[in-house]
Amino acid sequence: MEEKRMYDVVALGELLIDFTENGVSSQGNGLFEANPGGAPCNVLAMLAKLGKKTAFIGKVGDDFFGKMLKSAVEEVGIDAGNLVYDKEIHTTLAMVHTFADGDRDFSFYRNPGADMMLREDEVDMERIRNTRLFHFGTLSMTDEGVRQATKAAVEEAERGGAIISFDPNLRPPLWKDMEEAREQVRWGLGKCHILKISDNEIQWLTGKEDYTEGVNCIRREFSIPLILVSMGKDGSRAYYRPAGAAEDVIVEVKPFLQKNTIETTGAGDTFCACVLNYVLDNGLEGMTEEKLRCMLTFANAAASLITTRKGALRVMPSREEIETLLKERG
Repeated sequence: MEEKRMYDVVALGELLIDFTENGVSSQGNGLFEANPGGAPCNVLAMLAKLGKKTAFIGKVGDDFFGKMLKSAVEEVGIDAGNLVYDKEIHTTLAMVHTFADGDRDFSFYRNPGADMMLREDEVDMERIRNTRLFHFGTLSMTDEGVRQATKAAVEEAERGGAIISFDPNLRPPLWKDMEEAREQVRWGLGKCHILKISDNEIQWLTGKEDYTEGVNCIRREFSIPLILVSMGKDGSRAYYRPAGAAEDVIVEVKPFLQKNTIETTGAGDTFCACVLNYVLDNGLEGMTEEKLRCMLTFANAAASLITTRKGALRVMPSREEIETLLKERG
């Protein structure tokens, strides 16, 4: 019988303010809305919405935005007991520029930002020992101190027998050198049981335009049971390799395109959270084509709903909203 742990999911990484475009003022100046953001907390917010017990580990500035972020995280049901305040460095800010098709570009105010300043001795390892699943990305691996904290946390999760989930969530402007980024992504690939990677990330990492060829490149070096490729307007794919099997079970599910899409911020995080939720409920073993299809369909539907809202963390869809959409499109 599986031991009872305090948390279903603990995530470590960045928590920041996403300034999203919100029209123009009477003087013709662009207006921006301060949305709580950061991929790991977006993932936790969706998991909390689905009834999972979650906790976040990270750092914000001891400033107005940092306090606002802590309040937002707690408001959506995430345990913020290991959210650390930095007295010297301000909370990280990101300006999100949205294109006509809903896609976006980021400009970061992070030189440095508080999320980069998390130290290994500030990480509460007891939380990590007490979780069923640990989730991380690479924004907490761009700089030496926080990279050391991240790697120590991942290794503690590994020792504790947690499922480890990794989303590279690559942001090239934040890396001094893309070869260094590649090295850190490869480190993550060597540690995870679940990899969520976007279409452009897999092409960058492997040099392969075809996603299956890209996954095969990863498989030649790394033993990852479940690889998910998010493909934006083309939906998503799951590549599942049971222990001892020679080939992947591959399932592709079309997206739920929305006429009223505003922006895609948080769509990948929402998708990732729904996959993690499915794995927590059903396990990583014995995933059939039918189960993978069910998992991806729910995750795609949830991701499509978040594209109709500004921001992500505070406005994650409920299970009822997702199920309603599935019935409507059924």
